[in-house]
Amino acid sequence: MFKEYTTLLPHLRSYRYRYVGGILCLIIVDASQVLIPRYIQMAIDRITSGTFVFTDIISPLIHMLSLALLISIGRFFWRYFINIASRRIEAEMRDRLFSHILSMSGNFFRKNTTGDLMARATNDISTIRQATGMGFVSLIDGIFMTGMIIAAMFANNSAVAAWIILPLPLITALILLFGRIVGKLFKKIQDIYGHLSDIAQESLSGIRIVKSFVKEDYFFKKFSIANTEYKNAIMDLVKTSGFFFPFITFLSGLSTVLLILFGGRASIRNKMTPGSIIAMLSYLEMLVWPLMSAGFTVNIMQRGAASLKRINEILRTEPEIKESSNCLKQIPRGNIDIKKLNYIYPGAQKPALKDISVYIHEGSMLGILGKVGSGKSTLLKILPRMLEPGEGHVFIGNIDICFYGLSELRSAFGMVPQESFLFSDSIRQNILFSADNISPERFEAITRISGLDHDYQLFPNGWETIVGERGITLSGGQKQRIALARALAADPYILLLDDALSAVDAETEEHILSSLIDERKGKTTIIVSHRISTLRNADHIIVLDNGEIIQQGSHEELIADSEGFYARIAALQQLEQQASIPSIGDSISQRETQVEQKSLAHDASVSEETIYG
Repeated sequence: MFKEYTTLLPHLRSYRYRYVGGILCLIIVDASQVLIPRYIQMAIDRITSGTFVFTDIISPLIHMLSLALLISIGRFFWRYFINIASRRIEAEMRDRLFSHILSMSGNFFRKNTTGDLMARATNDISTIRQATGMGFVSLIDGIFMTGMIIAAMFANNSAVAAWIILPLPLITALILLFGRIVGKLFKKIQDIYGHLSDIAQESLSGIRIVKSFVKEDYFFKKFSIANTEYKNAIMDLVKTSGFFFPFITFLSGLSTVLLILFGGRASIRNKMTPGSIIAMLSYLEMLVWPLMSAGFTVNIMQRGAASLKRINEILRTEPEIKESSNCLKQIPRGNIDIKKLNYIYPGAQKPALKDISVYIHEGSMLGILGKVGSGKSTLLKILPRMLEPGEGHVFIGNIDICFYGLSELRSAFGMVPQESFLFSDSIRQNILFSADNISPERFEAITRISGLDHDYQLFPNGWETIVGERGITLSGGQKQRIALARALAADPYILLLDDALSAVDAETEEHILSSLIDERKGKTTIIVSHRISTLRNADHIIVLDNGEIIQQGSHEELIADSEGFYARIAALQQLEQQASIPSIGDSISQRETQVEQKSLAHDASVSEETIYG
């Protein structure tokens, strides 16, 4: 169990003085509590002496009041020292975990769900705080309190004390057994909680899809089943605790019976005074807490160990993509040279990219066309090392991208992915996410380039309109154009557009592309699209199929090859365009809605198989 706590050693060392101060205050409190029964014994023996006067018990009363005051002060300070330290450790561990998660690459997030990571960062970290706080207190308190009480009992009457402590070994054995059971049960509870969080996160994030397919009942049942499993797992722990703690109380009650039996006999023989028996009874009542706290300590320490194991699983996972210790701290510039690039996803049977070689001149535009799953997005992710290409395959300015610092390398890129992710903030803040210090003139320019200026009047509060989680209040085209504006705000040296205009109508696309060409003069742009109208402006175009380049050249060269994939797609799309010309009165947002609906239907229909193989 304790090997998992080695992760906390750096944090515990940082707060060692607080813990030492807390322990000293705790020992003072324990010692004061153990002394009180001695003064009770003294007062009772004086009362039962037969010559009692009130002044005889003034001294014991004053001592007991002084000890009570000392206990109150001590309890305040051990809470102040230890609880503050545990809260700070909780915050540091959560920062450490989150920072580590941010350093991980894409494959990590394919293996670990968002809900489970959230459960580890919240529920598990809170359990660790309890272990470093009250768990630590109950451990120290139990050790010192038990030792002091047993010593005081033997000092009172060793023969009677020896009989009274007979149930203690059995209690110790039960505590050890209880600890093992609790550890397994709590690990199960935390795993189920992670699964439950994942279901909730997935259902709420995809609420529009859930509602559109009328799957509320399905997800409710799925959540209910997981929630029932969580409840049953907790009930197993509650039943175990429900048996253990009353049984400890029962065994401590046996000690009281033994005290009455052997203490009464000693009293009859004048070997114990009435005050001594009352003091011994007080010690027994005080001993119940350390015995109970032993179970509490084992419970909470086992929970902490189970949670730490789950946290350590993340912290011990090394990032797949690392920068070298002597990496270049400069933003890359120059031509992009891709040489014999191959990539296979972990666990996949076939490579996503095979022997890709292409040269991209600085300041030019590269277009990429291909079927679904042909490796287009994979190629784009490799350039800023979101996926690891390995050394000797991708060069920028004649320098291998693996030799650049990750921060510097990625600063050269701006990327608009297939699925536009927006934060639950205003449109302005989403655009300024990558560069918050641009001028009002520049902000106006990038909104005009991305075609957002036409939608300004449609937003209830203009640029200050809150878009909702993941941009739920916007159309697909609006989200894509905001994502494009966000990338342009960073003014990246290399712009990557991964099918970034798929939900935008043809007229708006034409406006964006023409503006983008002027905007990107002298800077490299790589654009992935299924639309020939988007790719025709590129200086060079490559066509991917099953991870390989099957065609490359300019738009004119590829169109000239009438039997090639590119020419066949161009012909089919021209027929589609002639068959569905949008009305002049349609607004941009209305046309985008139509395009988005056609795109969803197109993805699910046989026509995609006809067009893309």
